Amino acid sequence: MFYIFGSGGAGTAAIGALVAFLATFILMKVLADKLPCDQGRAFAVEGSLSRGKARGAGIIFVLVFAAVSLLFDYIDNQKVIYLAVIVASMFTGYFDDASEKPWNEYLKGALDFGLAAVVALTYLYYNGNRFSVFPDPYISVTIPYWLAFILIVILVWTSINVTNCTDGVDGLSATLTIITLGSFFICMKYAGADDFSRSILYFVIVLAAYLWYNANPSSMLMGDAGSRAMGMMIAVVSLLCGYPLLYIPFALVMILDGGLGLLKVALLRFCKIKILANTRCPLHDHARKTLGWSNTQVVFRFAVLQFIINILVLYLFESV
Repeated sequence: MFYIFGSGGAGTAAIGALVAFLATFILMKVLADKLPCDQGRAFAVEGSLSRGKARGAGIIFVLVFAAVSLLFDYIDNQKVIYLAVIVASMFTGYFDDASEKPWNEYLKGALDFGLAAVVALTYLYYNGNRFSVFPDPYISVTIPYWLAFILIVILVWTSINVTNCTDGVDGLSATLTIITLGSFFICMKYAGADDFSRSILYFVIVLAAYLWYNANPSSMLMGDAGSRAMGMMIAVVSLLCGYPLLYIPFALVMILDGGLGLLKVALLRFCKIKILANTRCPLHDHARKTLGWSNTQVVFRFAVLQFIINILVLYLFESV
């Protein structure tokens, strides 16, 4: 491994973080009128309010993240592959955002599978098929390669899609992603598996810059370009942390918010089973339409729930 700038010390990391924030902040302001315009979503609660806003801002903060990671973090083959996959997942979302007609969901599913397969093959090649089990770092299991491949693909596909479905309220998905990635950052530092921790820092920083424009009422939307890349980033980090099962508690609010809707649709379409008939999905729409929560209340309450869960899990993790 090697660094392009500096020796990889804390000073270099701080400079990289500052560059990441300023570059994202400035480029979003300068390039806002170059992004596609949102058409609004008739099926979503208050979906019409997003009509005309700049959409696809994920292309800006993801490319800034990748560039800063390459310049101010260590470089090796495994890291470059993961960064390429994160950028690729962003582009699949961006071209969908920019298309006059939304892409077929089966096409997007196939693209997700292809990217998930690359992540699985890369991880298994560089790290093997032995996985640590939370919470004891001294207990691990060896999984057959074929089964490990399938489980990793499921993890990546799930993370991409539940994160994407959560992106429906100003500031919600980015805030939850920051909490999730921040929790993995702490775990990596504790477990000594911090090869990717600086990239987590840079991703959190570019999301913070994006939230400057996406805070309610937003002037800019990340679109699928941002949400799909966030989901990919979370999946990669959960693997590299060494405790992939931590994805479940660390992203539980997103899993419930976006995942229940996916489960509801899948059961109805393929099995003709109807569940949650009186519940709107994603759950953030149920909270706004049925429970009467404001957008700000949804963001803060969902974030508080995820924060409490993660604090408790981190406490248990450190106590073992």
